[in-house]
Amino acid sequence: MICVAVTYVILPNRVEEAIDLFTTLTEETLREPGCRMYQVHRSREEPRRFFLYEQYDDDSALDAHRKSPHFERYVQRGLFRILESRTPDTWIPLQLPSRRG
Repeated sequence: MICVAVTYVILPNRVEEAIDLFTTLTEETLREPGCRMYQVHRSREEPRRFFLYEQYDDDSALDAHRKSPHFERYVQRGLFRILESRTPDTWIPLQLPSRRG
């Protein structure tokens, strides 16, 4: 499994546009094979700040997401135009030893 965590700060007066883009992007992405989770969060303290948490089966599913028409439309030609900043990171789960009593 691959996890993606991205923090976005949206330009002033563009928050409603960002919410619309995130909403449609989420609907489209959740239909992708290999997408386990796609959840956008909004900061309670800083309303222009959003946190996106994604989970994919593997690198191929993540690559397919990034090459999808809806990623190009809603992220590259949508959200990227109204960003103040974006901080992405990818994660893999720890394979912890099982605890047997």
